[in-house]
Amino acid sequence: MTTSHADLDAPGHDGAVEHHLTDDHAHGEEPLGPVDVAAWGAGVVGILLGAAVAFCFGMATGYFG
Repeated sequence: MTTSHADLDAPGHDGAVEHHLTDDHAHGEEPLGPVDVAAWGAGVVGILLGAAVAFCFGMATGYFG
């Protein structure tokens, strides 16, 4: 068996690269579930409301003029 310079520079302990090549902690090839539109919508509304609050703070402190 020959070793290359790349083998000597591998991070971690001996066999770490081989361990990650056969990662048994992954979830396989299961398809993703449906998109939760209500949760994503609530997230977008929350971001917009947060931006509105930040804008109001800027207006109240005179940041915008």
